Amino acid sequence: METWKEFEANELTHSAAHHLLAIYEVGLEYGGWARVSDIARELNITRGSVSINLRALKKRGWVETDEHHMVKLSPKGQKAAQAVMAKKAVVKTFLSSVLNVPELQAEIDSCKVEHLISQPTGEQLVHFMRFLVSGDPLAKQVLARFKNFHDQCPESKTCEVCHGHCLIEELQHAGL
Repeated sequence: METWKEFEANELTHSAAHHLLAIYEVGLEYGGWARVSDIARELNITRGSVSINLRALKKRGWVETDEHHMVKLSPKGQKAAQAVMAKKAVVKTFLSSVLNVPELQAEIDSCKVEHLISQPTGEQLVHFMRFLVSGDPLAKQVLARFKNFHDQCPESKTCEVCHGHCLIEELQHAGL
């Protein structure tokens, strides 16, 4: 199975996602339009880097430019930016509210994956979180028990999660 190649098939790169978000943010102040210098300032990169990235965004139909070199999101770009913002919000909420990841780490990690998860996966995360906060007695019990759960690792050979090698140990020793 070559699912790892799906990463390369992702049309929206991390850089492209952040350029779209920067154009969106800057555009809020200027009626949807942004200057290259404002985008560069928002991203803390050079105007040259922004210009290079804008060519790729324009080629994909995510941005439009005018005769004054102002940039705005196309309808396709607007949709992509909104999807990225929504996925980031759901991942950050899941990490911080459900998994108890510290807020700053949840912000960093959600930024890393916001453009990578699929729309259906994002939707399922929303459904799962809605269930957890629904008031359903079982959901409340599961969430409360998880928050107080102190992992007692079984032997890795019998662990239903680790399948023969302790993933917690591997994560701790990896140091990445």
